[in-house]
Amino acid sequence: MRADVLITGGGIVGLATALRILERFPGLKVTVLEKEGGVARHQTGHNSGVIHSGIYYKPGSYKAQLCRRGYAEMVAFCRANDLPHDICGKIIVALTEAELPQLETLRQRAEANGLKGVSVVERGDIARYEPHAGGLKALHVPETGIVDYVKVSEKMAERIRALGGEIILSRRVESLRTLPDAKVARAGEADYEASFFINCGGLMSDRVARLDGVDTGVSIVPFRGEYYDLDPASRGLVKNLIYPVPDPAFPFLGVHFTRMIGGGVECGPNAVLAFKREGYRKSDVNLKDTAEVFANPGFRKLALRHWRMGLGEFHRSFSKAAFVKALQRLLPDVREPMLTPAGSGVRAQALRRDGSLVDDFAFADGPRSLHVLNAPSPAATASLAIGGEIADRYAKSTGK
Repeated sequence: MRADVLITGGGIVGLATALRILERFPGLKVTVLEKEGGVARHQTGHNSGVIHSGIYYKPGSYKAQLCRRGYAEMVAFCRANDLPHDICGKIIVALTEAELPQLETLRQRAEANGLKGVSVVERGDIARYEPHAGGLKALHVPETGIVDYVKVSEKMAERIRALGGEIILSRRVESLRTLPDAKVARAGEADYEASFFINCGGLMSDRVARLDGVDTGVSIVPFRGEYYDLDPASRGLVKNLIYPVPDPAFPFLGVHFTRMIGGGVECGPNAVLAFKREGYRKSDVNLKDTAEVFANPGFRKLALRHWRMGLGEFHRSFSKAAFVKALQRLLPDVREPMLTPAGSGVRAQALRRDGSLVDDFAFADGPRSLHVLNAPSPAATASLAIGGEIADRYAKSTGK
């Protein structure tokens, strides 16, 4: 089976990449291979649905640039395709004096990254935005929104097919070969040949890169984020989105409150090591995945440095009372009976051999190939811009 471009991964990044390539190069034959029976089954399908504004990211980084471009492109895509979304805004709340310098850093990043309308909210004015929130000072970020990324992905898949692209489900890439003029992927019972191969494998992206013989210097460590839902009678405690000031040492945003586009309010997540790359329940364990993590010297270095934080996250995972205590720092009126267990997601976090977490989107070139090695949040927001970036890299690699 022959294509011009072969993409593995039917999450939102793989779909956005296929869409942008087809739009830029009409008539090109683009095929997406997805190992599951439908699109958006993993990181995309377990996403909390936030359209991020770009306030958190270091100016000049891929995350900052692509999130800002992707924000505008995602909103335009939703409008053009009548997809429900709401640019409702959020507040980021400093809860202690020690967090005020980091809140100011975020304000400066908002300015440097070109966000519009971000304002400092003094303690007495926080209730104007979120009447039940606590905190000493906050930032109001009006460009933040909410959407259903599964519906966005399904619309992308529809557009890909309309442009002549192909999406083949239940096809896991098991091997890769490089020929003088082609790339050959073995998936299921068939060989798929293409002039160029793009790896958007998410939680499996490092393994796909290894199949291609690419030494990326990073490996994926899965972190599960667990959520609770506010019961219907308590949803009025949250108007839109309430976030804490994140710890700059970690690429996680901390437990927060998110109004969902389909109704309801999601609370969380924590961030615990998952013992299976696609393990959405505490009981999910894959021995190969677990052994690979603990054999990784980079992970051992990370664990030695941050074991106290890790234990705290596991404690919240098994103790509802501890989880509620963390939520009460942002929203003092929350009580245990208001919360019911909700879904969870697994973040594909790239880790370097020295034990440092990759804090930006990461790409690597291979022979007739390109590998997307780190695309966690805000990748859903930025997906169309990431797809455009990959289309640029494809054009440069192939001389188109």
